[in-house]
Amino acid sequence: MIRNEVEYQEAVTRIQQEAERIEAQRQELEALNLNHEEVERALGPIRSFHEQFKEEVASYERLKRGEFEEVENFYGVGRLLIALRLAQGVSQRELAKRLGVHESQVSRDERNEYHGVTLDRANRILDALGVDLRTQVVRLERNHGPNESVSA
Repeated sequence: MIRNEVEYQEAVTRIQQEAERIEAQRQELEALNLNHEEVERALGPIRSFHEQFKEEVASYERLKRGEFEEVENFYGVGRLLIALRLAQGVSQRELAKRLGVHESQVSRDERNEYHGVTLDRANRILDALGVDLRTQVVRLERNHGPNESVSA
């Protein structure tokens, strides 16, 4: 996940470099008289990595526009906290200052996508970003036998 503008600019540059590398490799393979299928098979892993990188860039651009993914049962809450910071244009340094912690703490937490973050800590981050997070509870309908009870 791209977490700041520097990483974004590096990723954009790297995508261009990878595209050039793929094209050069294609030409080398074709010069070896490989057929189309062989060339495509050889380029597959490189192209897959390239596409994944392009998706990370596109994801960062969506976050900067304030387009967030849904969080289900708190899975992805760490990515949401990072996305909220990015969408507001708040640097890791500024968030650390607002939280009263060292910038390296925010960097480490984001690198781990806030894995295991407590609700209290998540609330402190939301408050520091001036965000009110609302939830919606949806009860899942499950098939239960006659002797099974449903608890909420």
